[in-house]
Amino acid sequence: MECSNMKQHQYGSYAEPRISFSSGFAATKHEMIKYKEAPVSSDDFEFGVENFSMTTADEIFFDGMILPLKEEVNTSKRMSTLREELSEEDGDSPRSKSKGTSGWWRERLGLGFVRSKKDHKKVSEKENQCLYVLFLSDLSVSISIATAMAEDPSFLPKDGFVLKLPKKSSLVLRMVVLLFVMVCAVYICSICLKQIGVSPNYGFLNVEVFERPCPEPNIEPWDILFVHYPKPKTYNRDECSCHPVRYFAILSMQRSGSGWFETLLNNHTNISSNGEIFSVKDRRANVSTIFETLDKVYNLDWLSSASKNECTSAVGFKWMLNQGLMKHHEEIVEYFKTRGVSAIFLFRKNLLRRMISVLANSYDRDAKLLNGTHKSHTHSAKEAEILAGYKPMINTTLLINELKQIQEMTLKALDYFNTTRHILVYYEDVVKNLTRLDDVQKFLKVPKRKLKSRQVKIHGGSLSQHVQNWEEVQTTLKGTNFENFLRQEF
Repeated sequence: MECSNMKQHQYGSYAEPRISFSSGFAATKHEMIKYKEAPVSSDDFEFGVENFSMTTADEIFFDGMILPLKEEVNTSKRMSTLREELSEEDGDSPRSKSKGTSGWWRERLGLGFVRSKKDHKKVSEKENQCLYVLFLSDLSVSISIATAMAEDPSFLPKDGFVLKLPKKSSLVLRMVVLLFVMVCAVYICSICLKQIGVSPNYGFLNVEVFERPCPEPNIEPWDILFVHYPKPKTYNRDECSCHPVRYFAILSMQRSGSGWFETLLNNHTNISSNGEIFSVKDRRANVSTIFETLDKVYNLDWLSSASKNECTSAVGFKWMLNQGLMKHHEEIVEYFKTRGVSAIFLFRKNLLRRMISVLANSYDRDAKLLNGTHKSHTHSAKEAEILAGYKPMINTTLLINELKQIQEMTLKALDYFNTTRHILVYYEDVVKNLTRLDDVQKFLKVPKRKLKSRQVKIHGGSLSQHVQNWEEVQTTLKGTNFENFLRQEF
């Protein structure tokens, strides 16, 4: 409704397509067309119209049709169309706009009626929208009329009207398209440069070439982490500098045959096991001191009787579960995995024999049965017989609970270090068959050797010979999960 009112305001009561008729309708609505009536009896009469010269009838009528009048050239007053006359009444004729004004450009772009600057400020946003709708309606009607005329030229006389289509500025459109293309090109180029990674900084690339000190041995890709080339601070390896070294740790419990097992490994010319290094409390006070000790051992700076004159292929030590290993197991597992340390689990199946050995060793620490000296391991049968002469008394009320605690600790250790490279060895299996050591040598990637030990077993034979209250122990363990410990020899 608003748009229809505005259309009436623009063009008056007539709101049809913009059509300019011939000059016969150029007169304003205030002027009446006056005709001079000729005498009826006159044989020859002329038609006269104001502002036109007298014209004879033969010039007006031809072959039963009215011919169009020819306008006399009058430089003083230019003939205007009906649209222009109607627009002049509002005082805002499009022709009054100069070429440089905004109204002239609006007319060139086909935007229709142009208001004055003063009225243009008062036009609201709704009016602008209506003007655009009116322009589209006028344009559609004009196109339909032009199509009809193209199909039927006799639709209207050629001189009957002048069809005015909206004009568009090709220069402005070309500039807009050119600007759009330039913006797109710049955007695409910027994205391409970012993807290519072009940097405005120029200079020489600093390429560092790292040369491996030694040729890589023939090993599997997954095994590269476990091959090392230590550089000790206390001495120079010289000819052994390119000899690869592997790290290991024997995880065990006291009186589980770990001392005897370690002497077997040290019998190998290329294996160095440095004993129970964390028996000193200061070395396991916290994680930092533990790592510091480990770095020193694996860097071959830990000098002990186990050090070899030959090139070392595997270096390690004994580590008891109660020496900070279980307390800091998370950090130690991460260290093993990062540094490529292999774990060798050594446990004892018969936990009852282990308990007897612990009680006898604890007694000898105070009694010092061997000529006033304490020895945890013996190297002769006589020394073993002297130490085995002591028969401990076992507290049967705590026996089962203590055996369960030892068993649970063993299972926890296996669970904690399950993600590391490891091997499980039982003391009884090695005693029965020394070929089990071949598996350990293969695990450490060292040449196979026949290994020997000078240590002598202390508590051999039947357990009934080494326990004072043997009958009571038998009664306590019968019918339990530990009953088989009574019959095992090792």
